[in-house]
Amino acid sequence: MARNKFSIFIYLIIGLAVIGLLSQVFTNTVNFITTILITLGIGLALFGVFYFVFLRKRESSSDMKKYKRAVKQSKSKYGHDPKQKFTQSKRPQQVQMKKKTNKRASHLRVIDGNKQKRKNRATF
Repeated sequence: MARNKFSIFIYLIIGLAVIGLLSQVFTNTVNFITTILITLGIGLALFGVFYFVFLRKRESSSDMKKYKRAVKQSKSKYGHDPKQKFTQSKRPQQVQMKKKTNKRASHLRVIDGNKQKRKNRATF
């Protein structure tokens, strides 16, 4: 019973808010738009302050630092350019045999894990 009264109260508040907004739009449109814009501006300013003060200064995990370092090393070694697109020419090109060159060492690193934890699963 108390829950039913609470939902009726919430619907009443929402209905009055809608009636107030509609009357504000039809009677005083310029003031309504100004109020909405000011509210949005203040909200964006608060979000910006919160983001730049609290969220941006969080330190990333060590795994993410290692990943970013590996990506940076890979890009510097191989010169990856995602914007480059390959286009086919109208004439077929002659197939050229390339000489085999010595392979470079792999640019990926091995990150040591804890393999001992997996082996002792059944021993609790």
